[in-house]
Amino acid sequence: MLSNKRIQELELVMEFEKVEECFKEVSSWIENVGRKRLKETINLDDSLEMLLQAQKQFREFDLNASEYCRRGQEALKKTDRWEDFSSVDVHSYRVKLQTYKDQLEEFCTQLDENRHRICETVRLYEFFDKVRQGICCMEEGVKS
Repeated sequence: MLSNKRIQELELVMEFEKVEECFKEVSSWIENVGRKRLKETINLDDSLEMLLQAQKQFREFDLNASEYCRRGQEALKKTDRWEDFSSVDVHSYRVKLQTYKDQLEEFCTQLDENRHRICETVRLYEFFDKVRQGICCMEEGVKS
């Protein structure tokens, strides 16, 4: 039984090395591209036109970012079996795995929050634009 468990652990280590390539690619993209682009969306412009342009640009980024999140999550699913192993040899790989998992979860959460914030801001600006147009129409009606 010990021999079988050790063989399984070695297989997991070999499997991890394959999956780690995906993690490294996703992690690198998050650090070098994703986080920078998310920071750009912190300060949104004051006009509806500029906000709509920012939303369009964010949607393009969001498609790409969501694909990286999906790939990272698929890679994490491949390592679900690691939870059952507790040997010292596997521990260092589990630590790396947890680091990748934390980074991915944090980025995906920030992406979701920014998506929601931009959408709500656009809706709010559109509402205020309609109110402003309504007030202008009322003022013109009062003047005539």
